Amino acid sequence: MTKRYVSLPDEAEAGMRAFVDEVDQRLSSDEDTCSVVEDVLLDLSGDREAYERWQAGEPVSAAERVRLQSYDPCNTTLESEYYAEKDEAAFRRSKHLQWLWRQFDSLPIADNVEFALRFRSMLADHLFADCGENCRFFKGITFTYGHNITVGDNTVVHDEVHLDDRGKLTIGDRVSVSDGVHVYSHDHDVVDQTEVRNYHTVVEDDVRLTYDSMVRAGCTVGENAIVGARAIVQNDVPAHHIVVGMPAKSVKIKPGWEDVAVSLEDAGVNRQEERRLEYELPADLERFDEFGRDLTPPGER
Repeated sequence: MTKRYVSLPDEAEAGMRAFVDEVDQRLSSDEDTCSVVEDVLLDLSGDREAYERWQAGEPVSAAERVRLQSYDPCNTTLESEYYAEKDEAAFRRSKHLQWLWRQFDSLPIADNVEFALRFRSMLADHLFADCGENCRFFKGITFTYGHNITVGDNTVVHDEVHLDDRGKLTIGDRVSVSDGVHVYSHDHDVVDQTEVRNYHTVVEDDVRLTYDSMVRAGCTVGENAIVGARAIVQNDVPAHHIVVGMPAKSVKIKPGWEDVAVSLEDAGVNRQEERRLEYELPADLERFDEFGRDLTPPGER
């Protein structure tokens, strides 16, 4: 094994456990999530005194007021808030939890690895559709919503990973996601990029997605497979295969699994459309094209 067991001093362990348990209990209660998030961020940032002065009517600068207001996620917006097809009811809560996750990561305390891993794991239990046991989430992970993600047991997601769940994302047990990986569940039309297609993307048990790789929406990475560094997965990856390159191609079957894996020649099948998720937009939606381009082909003008 390449890891060793690390523990905190008893007093630090007790304080950390008490805080994580307290936040967990508050998020599990009927208490307003906005208020919980605001309280947690104020206390972790050490801004409680300035906040109370502001609430008491004392003058603050414009910049300080923006900072203090932004501890409340109801006073913020996220990019995914603008997506027309999102589930408004689910997003209302997941936005608050995602804000807490992101702002926590911006604080110095997030570099305390043992504390931060436990805090994020607790948040994942509330934010994701489902999160298994003994998962580890490192710093800088981002999501579209969070509530369309399912993660199995003993999975680790490293720094600066993007888990796109505009569609649906399922990650299995014992998966290792290395730094800088991007896993997508939505795609855009090649002519009209405002037309979005959502898919179900699956990363099966025991997969390893290595540094800076990307998995395209609607793909399945089969169990026990490896996606090489900076590979771009455009098609399904068969179980037990090792894929590399841009686009990713199967170059080897893991030694010992040759008898149960499909051949290299049969790899590389695109089943994206089988996993497309249909959605309906609200009838009263006010549509707009943020790009304002003329998409008429030259021969039809």
